Amino acid sequence: MEKSRTLRPLGSSPFVLLCDHASNRVPDELNRLGLADAELSRHIAWDIGAAGVTEALSEIFDAPAILCNISRLVIDCNRQLNAPDLIPAVSDGTAIPGNALLTQTAKTQRVERYFRPYHNAIESVLMEREGRGISSIVVSIHSMTASLAGKGRPWQIALSSFLDRSLAEPLLATLRQRADIVVGDNEPYDLDPSVDYSIPYHAIRRGLQHVQVEFRNDVIADRHTQSAWALLFAEALLAVPPKAAPSSLPGG
Repeated sequence: MEKSRTLRPLGSSPFVLLCDHASNRVPDELNRLGLADAELSRHIAWDIGAAGVTEALSEIFDAPAILCNISRLVIDCNRQLNAPDLIPAVSDGTAIPGNALLTQTAKTQRVERYFRPYHNAIESVLMEREGRGISSIVVSIHSMTASLAGKGRPWQIALSSFLDRSLAEPLLATLRQRADIVVGDNEPYDLDPSVDYSIPYHAIRRGLQHVQVEFRNDVIADRHTQSAWALLFAEALLAVPPKAAPSSLPGG
C-alpha cells in the first residue's frame, strides 16, 4: 500500500496542497483495526470529500498536491508525535480495538511506516522547489462534520490560522463577500502548533505563507460538489495577492 500520493510534483503554481486525512485505508496487517466497514466510512476514519477537493484544486492551479493514503485511525498525520490522539483508542465515541493497549514499539512502528513517509513526501516537494528558487504557499485541505457532540457547524467553509494571518485575513474577506455561504474564522478549529503538525512543520518552520481550510463534509459529498467548492475556493485564492515568502529555512 502506498503511504501517500503526490500529484503534479513539478506543478507551476505557487500553491502546494496538503491533505492529511485523504483516505480511510487501513493496511491489511492491521485487520481493519477491528472495525466494521460502516465505522471506517465515517468521519472518524478520514476527512470525507477532502481528497476530491484537493485533486480538483491541483488540476485548477497545476499545483503540487500531497495526499496521505492511510486512515487517520492508523495514525493521525496532523498531530504532534506526543499528542494523546496521535493513534486514537477512541474517536467520537467509537472504540478502536486495534489501537487499544499498543506497546511503545508498536507506536514507533506506526510512526516509521506511515507518518514519516507522508511527511517525507511533502518535504521532497518543498525542498525541490526551494532548490529551484520557487517560493511556496502551503494550503492544507480538511473537512468537518455538520455536527459533533450535539453541536452544529453552520460554516460551509472555515479557515484556521495562527500568528501569520496574511493569507487568512484577505481570504476571509473575499469569501465573506458571498451572501450564500457562512464562513468560519478559526471555527470549529484553530491552528495550534502544539497540536497540529503539517502546517507548523512544513510551512511555519519555513516562514511560508499558509492557511488551513475546513469544508463541511455534507457540502462536498460527491465529485460534482467537490469540484464546485474547489472552484469557489480557487477563485477566492486568486483574488488574494500573495506575500513575498522566503525560499529556504531561516538560517539555511
